[in-house]
Amino acid sequence: MEKTAITLTDNAFNHINRYMGDKVDSAGLRLAVKPTGCSGYQYVVDLAEKINDKDVTVNTRGINIVIDDQSFRYLDGTELDYVREGLNEGFRFKNPNVSESCGCGESFSMKEPVEQD
Repeated sequence: MEKTAITLTDNAFNHINRYMGDKVDSAGLRLAVKPTGCSGYQYVVDLAEKINDKDVTVNTRGINIVIDDQSFRYLDGTELDYVREGLNEGFRFKNPNVSESCGCGESFSMKEPVEQD
């Protein structure tokens, strides 16, 4: 599968570096998409304890981003940002594969990925 970059804004890069700084046993940052919510999908961000056979690993600015192959189809081309707004803070995904988001902002629906030969 051809790997397209998962890009990180400066804010996301700095936050991930601080967060992972003391997690020396981690294989990287795991991103995933899981079915849930009122619009169909939700993002998952966690530490990758290990890299599995069906994972895609993308090195972005020196950070290993680990994505299972099914989620990669939906995350390909995504820009990850880290935003603080008042008392709230968290990751924000700029994903070209999203077709619409729900009103609560927690879930979204996706364009079906095109299968590559």
